[in-house]
Amino acid sequence: MKQRLPLLLGVFAVMALSNAVVPVLPSLAEGTALQGAIYSAYFFGAMLTVIPAGILSDRIGRVPLLRAGLVLTLVSGALILVISDPVALLAIRAVEGVAAGLFVPAAMSWINLQPDHEGMSGNFIAALNLGLVSGLVLAGWLTVPAGVLGGVIVFTAFTAVPLLMTVFVGETVGPGRGRADLLGVGRDNFWLYISAIVLIGATGVVTALYPDFTGESAANLGVQLGLMNVATIVASLAASRVHLAPIPTIRVSAVLMAAGVALSFFTPAAFVFIGGIAGVVMIAQINYLAANPGQQGAIMGLFNASSYAGMTLLPFVAGVVAEVESFSAAFAVTAILAALMAVTIGRCRCYLES
Repeated sequence: MKQRLPLLLGVFAVMALSNAVVPVLPSLAEGTALQGAIYSAYFFGAMLTVIPAGILSDRIGRVPLLRAGLVLTLVSGALILVISDPVALLAIRAVEGVAAGLFVPAAMSWINLQPDHEGMSGNFIAALNLGLVSGLVLAGWLTVPAGVLGGVIVFTAFTAVPLLMTVFVGETVGPGRGRADLLGVGRDNFWLYISAIVLIGATGVVTALYPDFTGESAANLGVQLGLMNVATIVASLAASRVHLAPIPTIRVSAVLMAAGVALSFFTPAAFVFIGGIAGVVMIAQINYLAANPGQQGAIMGLFNASSYAGMTLLPFVAGVVAEVESFSAAFAVTAILAALMAVTIGRCRCYLES
């Protein structure tokens, strides 16, 4: 457990710090455009980093990248505390994203090379989502007793804990270390990565559309989004312990995700359902990718890049559809894309018996 705990605490810290700025964005910059840019810079940095970091972890090992990611997280958090210039914060948030891009694929590939990777992957996804929720909630609560950047202070300091604990993490080496056949990995898992773009991106669509669609207060939206993350935590823990066959699970989850997106047009109660499906589908996708022990860094780097691409591209496309056509059209397009994944996932070059 002493090897696994630093990974869980590390992803919690990285994700919590990434969301700790969200409740206080108006205090960091003026104007929604600049606030949005500061928020998005993190994802830009992460998206650019996850694939090279995954390949690098296959060559030099996972542990150096785990440590580098946590060091950069610590540094970026400290810089946010001492630098107030909004333009500089853009660069700092991008560096923070790079830190996540180094840590997450290295951690996930380390996990996938362990004998107990199924249960551990559930714990990792749960810790990731718990970090996201904690960053939002605690940062908001801490503004009164500790100031606007109270959440950043707490989670920056906390990052030192998993960083120090990485001394207990042993290196893992999968077959094929040193070789990077990115095209081959992408070809073999193409439809799995497409399913990650669409099914994980669908959660971003409902999150992005709902504020304008419903006109709900920020407080109510925060609760609804928080419940979606809680559902993901519970579902990922449960799914990782029942040994579900990946391909059939992704197929069924795609149909259920389509239903959830359609239902969310009528009621925000569907957020919990969507969050639960997201937890199940992520575990199924990770378990599918774990079946090929070679080049796990590259494999998980592409998976993380697909996830970030989905969270970036699908909300943008859905927003354009909503503006040009209607909100109902945006929800319908997203639901149809999710349902299509039930068909296309069968084209994967399976390593596992389905």
